[in-house]
Amino acid sequence: MVRLSAFEELLRERCKLTEVDTSAYSGLRVRGMKFRISAYEAEGLGHVSFMSASGFCNLMKMDTMIITPREKDLPLYSYDRILAAGNDTLMIEMYDTLTGEYPFDSMEAVREKFAAFPERDPGKHWYDPLKIAPCISFKGKKVLSPSFDALSTEFFLKYLELPAGSVSDPELKAEKTAHYVNGLLSNGGPSTDVFMKALGPGKTRELFCSILFGTRNT
Repeated sequence: MVRLSAFEELLRERCKLTEVDTSAYSGLRVRGMKFRISAYEAEGLGHVSFMSASGFCNLMKMDTMIITPREKDLPLYSYDRILAAGNDTLMIEMYDTLTGEYPFDSMEAVREKFAAFPERDPGKHWYDPLKIAPCISFKGKKVLSPSFDALSTEFFLKYLELPAGSVSDPELKAEKTAHYVNGLLSNGGPSTDVFMKALGPGKTRELFCSILFGTRNT
């Protein structure tokens, strides 16, 4: 599985990262899983967070990366990876927080290169209308992990290389981002529901807005 540090290094090659204090969540445990969380302000891009978790004698591992663009007009980017019970699950989704229109052909081409991978049904959720194609949802045996790694890295690089300019309307950008994050907190989602049950609404909102998405001031 691609280490989150590899994604962090790719970001460091392109922009200055300033660490956000996440000490309040050090040693966080939820439903038998121990979480490690870090977050950064990425100069010229926006907010970035990394969250990894392991549990059940390391039989289950999860990684999450969230990029919440504020300065560059890119869509919100969510990467999730789960290793459990001999299976590898890869989910990459982009959400419409754009103030302009940009082509995603280069990312669609990457998606098509790996079209033979076993598809995973992501189910139906309130945020489906906000998704921007291409999105990825694959699940297979661990033998596919190296190929999932290659796809994850190439897809992320294409995202970073998208010809998006600076945000022309910061207020609209913040509004669209807050709409998605507040929607998660109000309507739920697969991972949001887990945190809600374990931490309660108040602490979950603080974690999401201050650390994971960086929307506290929006």
